[in-house]
Amino acid sequence: MTRLGLAGAAAAIVAAAGVAFIASRELRPRPMENLVATAAGAAEAGAPIYYQDPDGKPFYSLTPRKTADGRDYRGVPAGADVSFDEPDRSVETKAADAKGDRKIKYYRNPMGLPDTSPVPKKDSMGMDYIPVYKDEDSDDGLVKLSPGKIQRTGAKSEPAAMRAVRSAIRAPGTVQEDERRVSVVALRFEGFVESVANVTTGDHVHKGQVLMNVYSPALSSAAAEYLSAFNAGATGKDLKGARRRLENLATPEPAIKEIERTREISLSIPWLAPQDGEILERNAVNGMRAGPGDVLFRIADHQLVWVVVDLAERDLAQVAVGTKVTIKPRALAGRTFTGAVTLIYPHLNAQTRTARIRIEVSNSEELLRPEMYVDAEIETGSPDPVLAVAESAVLDSGSRQVVLIDKGNGKFEPRDVKLGRRGGGCVEITEGVSEGEAVVTSANFLIDAESNLKAALKGFAEASSSLQTTSPSGTGERP
Repeated sequence: MTRLGLAGAAAAIVAAAGVAFIASRELRPRPMENLVATAAGAAEAGAPIYYQDPDGKPFYSLTPRKTADGRDYRGVPAGADVSFDEPDRSVETKAADAKGDRKIKYYRNPMGLPDTSPVPKKDSMGMDYIPVYKDEDSDDGLVKLSPGKIQRTGAKSEPAAMRAVRSAIRAPGTVQEDERRVSVVALRFEGFVESVANVTTGDHVHKGQVLMNVYSPALSSAAAEYLSAFNAGATGKDLKGARRRLENLATPEPAIKEIERTREISLSIPWLAPQDGEILERNAVNGMRAGPGDVLFRIADHQLVWVVVDLAERDLAQVAVGTKVTIKPRALAGRTFTGAVTLIYPHLNAQTRTARIRIEVSNSEELLRPEMYVDAEIETGSPDPVLAVAESAVLDSGSRQVVLIDKGNGKFEPRDVKLGRRGGGCVEITEGVSEGEAVVTSANFLIDAESNLKAALKGFAEASSSLQTTSPSGTGERP
């Protein structure tokens, strides 16, 4: 290529670079002071003070323009510009500011950095530092935000009110037999089972139903002695002693009545069921020999059962004897039973860190069977209303719980509180807040962050002032 051609190509490249540079300068954010200077006249005319990229990108223009794909830039009026958010000040404060009576304590970085200056200055981007007046930097402990900042953060408040704080603890459990409703049938003497009734394991029997017929020489001897005294017309201690001997052998009352009625002694005595219930165990066999204490039948009544639940240690304080519980058996979809806590066992399981509680449940239909899995829902809390706020209103650091009280006019007061029960999205306040006080329930962490930032800036400013006072040069500047 000739020198002339090379020179032409170089000129074209330079021209293209210049166009690209101008275009990039058009799309870059303009210095804030230029926007401010143009904004005053535009605001008076009611027109947009500048135009922004419709996608929210940091591209701005003082005149209407379009994006590369042909879309119009979005006009931004003065009221919607978040950069022109002035703190809400009273009429007296504005008048004092106009007269120059307000004293500036220091200037802070416009970008929120922990950098202050005792004199006006600009940052690296050419933005002026923001003055902080003495009446604004108060030590009243309040957090002050402008209305625009409150609106952007979405802060909401609601009054502390009396509410019923209720919650439910859910835990798995199993159905168990009521130990008090289990009985065994055994003999108190040496005897023989002459015959067994037509009952077997799992059958339901009623109290007084014949289970078997028993023969025993000892029982026959006692019956003969009683019959002899009864026939002789004995009264008082003699008759009572003979009857007592039969009762000591656990002879059924109907058998004694039968001896008195017939005045005869039968070869065997019918042995009766001591209670209603299901036969859990049958060991009696026709013709067997039974010794004293041998268990021939075991019977359990399932009209009332226990539900034993393992409760997490952290939930133990919310449960007390008498607490209502809803039982949902996993095998009976859609069926629920109600009961109440009757016992909290005194020991915890060291491996699982759980406490066992016992719930009594009515089982008239006998649908609940021992060892059945259930889900228990324990109602905790009191139906009586207590002072409560939304759970989101509490800032909890672990060792300290704080809420923000909305004082109005953009002022918020951090206040320590003591908490009680939790439930239903609410938390009980036992100390620190009165009924009716407005408490911030949303965006409170942003307000808390703002207060921390202001505290850091204030501490930095005080440290700077201290350094200037002790400066050896006496010029008021930092050494």
